[in-house]
Amino acid sequence: MTVRLARATDVAFARQAAMKAMASLGASVIKRTKFVTAVSEIARNAIVYGGGGVISFAIIGNGSFRKVVATCSDRGPGIDDIKQALTDGFTTGGGLGLGLSGARRLVDRLEVESSRESGTTVILESAAR
Repeated sequence: MTVRLARATDVAFARQAAMKAMASLGASVIKRTKFVTAVSEIARNAIVYGGGGVISFAIIGNGSFRKVVATCSDRGPGIDDIKQALTDGFTTGGGLGLGLSGARRLVDRLEVESSRESGTTVILESAAR
């Protein structure tokens, strides 16, 4: 499933898709909530800082080794220093600076690729357990 991220209300659609994907794995309520919260933050960042984009969800693996992978891409100005952006307290928007770093703590894997030419892509991954 793919969700277009153009305005703030689209974050709710991304959250719903994340919840549905995690539920299909039989993930616990805690795992679902953590993943949905991370997706919410990343989707909001794509709208606010990246000028919009898309987030897609895929279920990969088989049996008890299935996981949800969310890929969020925007065409914004990119992140100059990814390592710094993943540091608690770092912000370019006047917030608390817990967006990317907080999302990273909520999922099993978070990967960020970014450049001025191609924008930013964030991959979030969470297993059912």
